[in-house]
Amino acid sequence: MKNFSLLTLLLLFVFSVNAQEVKFPPLDASPVDIAYFPNKAVKFKKTDTPSPAIKVTYARPSAKGRAIFGELIPFGEVWRVGANENTEIKFYKPATINGVAVPAGTYSLFAIPEKDKWTVIINKELDLWGGYAYDSSKDLVKIVVPVKATAAPVEALSIAFTTQGAVTNLVIGWDKTMVEVPISIK
Repeated sequence: MKNFSLLTLLLLFVFSVNAQEVKFPPLDASPVDIAYFPNKAVKFKKTDTPSPAIKVTYARPSAKGRAIFGELIPFGEVWRVGANENTEIKFYKPATINGVAVPAGTYSLFAIPEKDKWTVIINKELDLWGGYAYDSSKDLVKIVVPVKATAAPVEALSIAFTTQGAVTNLVIGWDKTMVEVPISIK
C-alpha cells in the first residue's frame, strides 16, 4: 500500500508539472497575409481551377494616421515590402519580369520607394528580418515602376494581382500609393 501511495503521489506531481498554463502571445500588430495568382486559386479543388502560379506571403502594417512613404518608409532606402520578416514571393511556374527569366522558386521581395517611382527587387536570399541584411549581390530582378495614386487611402499594406491580357500585375498599395509590377507567366 505504501508503494501504491508513493506511486500515486509521484504521478500527480508529474501531471501537475506538465499541466502548466501556456502563455500565448497577443495578436501581431502587422498580421501575416497571403496573396495568390490566380486570385482564389487555393479555394477550389485543383481540378476546378489552375493551381496557383504565384504566392506572396507578407506582414500587413497599418498606417494608423502616420505619413508612410517619405517618412515611416524613407525614400531611397531598401524596404522589405511589409513588416517583420521580409516578404516572400513564390513562383510555381517560370516567369519573366523586365526581360529577366525567373525560375520557379521562392524569393524575397524588396523595394526602394521614391516619390514618383519604385525600384522593385526580387532577391535570392530568404529568411531575413526586414531589409537590414539585404544583399544586392543576390538580386535576380530589378525593375523601376511608376507610382500611382490610389482612389482612396489604403489603411493596411495590401498586395493583389490583376491581369491585362497575357500580363499579370503584382499590385502593391498602401496609404495613397500604388505600384504595379508586370509579370509574364510561362
